Amino acid sequence: MFERDFKDFIRFLTIERGLSRNTADAYRRDLEDFANYLSDRNIDSFRLASRENIVDYLNFEHEERAMEPATIARRLVAIKMLFRHFEDEELIEKNPAELLDSPKLWRTLPDFLTVNEVDAFLNAYSEDGDPLELRNRTMLELLYASGLRVSELTDLRLNAVNFEDRIVRVIGKGSKTRVVPTGDVAIALLQRYITTARPILAAKNPSSPLLFLSRNGRKLDRERIWSIVKEASIIAGIRKNLHPHTLRHSFASHLLANGADLRVIQEMLGHADIGTTEIYTHVDAARLHEIHRKFHPRG
Repeated sequence: MFERDFKDFIRFLTIERGLSRNTADAYRRDLEDFANYLSDRNIDSFRLASRENIVDYLNFEHEERAMEPATIARRLVAIKMLFRHFEDEELIEKNPAELLDSPKLWRTLPDFLTVNEVDAFLNAYSEDGDPLELRNRTMLELLYASGLRVSELTDLRLNAVNFEDRIVRVIGKGSKTRVVPTGDVAIALLQRYITTARPILAAKNPSSPLLFLSRNGRKLDRERIWSIVKEASIIAGIRKNLHPHTLRHSFASHLLANGADLRVIQEMLGHADIGTTEIYTHVDAARLHEIHRKFHPRG
């Protein structure tokens, strides 16, 4: 059971969060100690752990093993990340680590692309290419134009796009439906993809309700989207560590930089908590500070 949890969590860290394999493995090492603690108490899955189990484990590390506070804090960070992921994926009903104090997590500002980098990135694939190239071009445009999560993109159905109103109906976390506007370029690409490329991709699976398909007509997985993003960044000559979430970060950052209301951005991103969206105010502030430092004589 623990191995299944580890595999799912490492996949989330590397694909969704874009962390390096070394960083993801460090999280695993911290969690393995907690897994051993639970196993000794006849608990065979993280998903069965209670808040009391977590608190007892942290006390055990501190009192019995005299572990350094910094190490305990790091392990708590890993535990909180694990259970937050379980909660987001609806694998547990209640997050037992939710109210536990820990150092601030994920406060490093997310990478995002400049407008020029976005242009280069989105033009990495030609809209006049073969069906797979047009599909890739369309997917990347939609990720940026509407700020979709990877899972939302792969789950999009053929009837999700309203061409007249230029909106996309998305099934987000918690199976919540939201309507997201999209741009003229994305709409034009979607129309072209659906009429010319998708019928070719769907030839082996004509009954599929999904919008984006593999060369065999199957559902695309997160790893494939990740590899497409990596390939596009190489073609565009962008040296940043890009992953699918980078386009979502760029979507929100560019909206905020151009005066969009934070509450509107929250709704479009499908964030349940405005606090999650507020990180983009820090991104924008960081951008302004960088401009000031670079161009002001006293910067």
